[in-house]
Amino acid sequence: MSDAAVTRDGLAGVRPGREARIWSGPAVGPGQTSQDPRGRTETARPREAAAESYYGKPIINPPVWAEREIAGYLFTGGLAGASSILAAVADVSDRPRLARRSRLCASAAVSISFAALIKDLGRPARFINMLRVIKPTSPMSVGTWVLSAYAPLNYLASATDVAGRATGSGRTAGLGAGVLGSFVASYTGALVANTAVPAWHEGHRELPLLFASSAAAAAGGYGLIAAPRHENAPAARMAVLGAAGELAAELALERRLGPIAETLNTGVAGRRLRAARLLTLAGAASAATVARHSRFGAVLGGGALLGSSLLARLAIFAAGMQSAQDPKYTVQLQRERGH
Repeated sequence: MSDAAVTRDGLAGVRPGREARIWSGPAVGPGQTSQDPRGRTETARPREAAAESYYGKPIINPPVWAEREIAGYLFTGGLAGASSILAAVADVSDRPRLARRSRLCASAAVSISFAALIKDLGRPARFINMLRVIKPTSPMSVGTWVLSAYAPLNYLASATDVAGRATGSGRTAGLGAGVLGSFVASYTGALVANTAVPAWHEGHRELPLLFASSAAAAAGGYGLIAAPRHENAPAARMAVLGAAGELAAELALERRLGPIAETLNTGVAGRRLRAARLLTLAGAASAATVARHSRFGAVLGGGALLGSSLLARLAIFAAGMQSAQDPKYTVQLQRERGH
């Protein structure tokens, strides 16, 4: 209890930030008059643009996800899926070294993705428990099943390629992994959008495209690094197309978010996203020009694209957390929708 007392001028002794105001006036426009609870007439002042909550606390509970595990899971999962697609294309077009190294990249990336997800869940049994049912309306449930089918196919393709045995079965498995790779590269966008986090939920149309494009740029970048110059044409094309799609999706996401887009352009998220865009432009330019003729240019451009893809995931993660922790972003959405 505070020592507040009612006086002719209102409450006295109230400690700012401790007691919530019981009455803040009716919803009238600027310049209109109204009466307060004591019958006094007063002129309404313009409402402040900033939205508030009780004691400045978040209105929704921010996710308890750890940045390193979940952002790493988003990045490595996308890299794995897109690398499987690139491996399948390289296999069909008779580029064996690009196919093998992309498959090995996918196998390593999906293993890291599994490890990061299980570490965030806390126990491996929790991942296995998600396989007890399938819920088509849940991106997490669908993603778990897709990963469970994709990973063995990719492991089989990698193992047979390295061992040089059962290559026919391995090639078929690799093509199957390439088909599922498109879902692996994009479903995480739908996964994070299927939350109440404003910066993620409002971008539910753009995030899957952004994640898939970013994954393609990263896989193309790795292909430029790992493959010899005479085999890296598919990697260069994937890198350029992925980079273009990523930049276009980021612009569309900002337009979709409206005022919430400031979470993408300020603070940690803003710094990460600006760096990611610079690296994307540099990597795409290298892939489109010098990567086919210069080994150094291919490695430099590929590294830039891998770094930009990781930074983009970290930026989206940070922006989402900021939008969940600041109540004004949640209130703005509710007001716009008349809730």
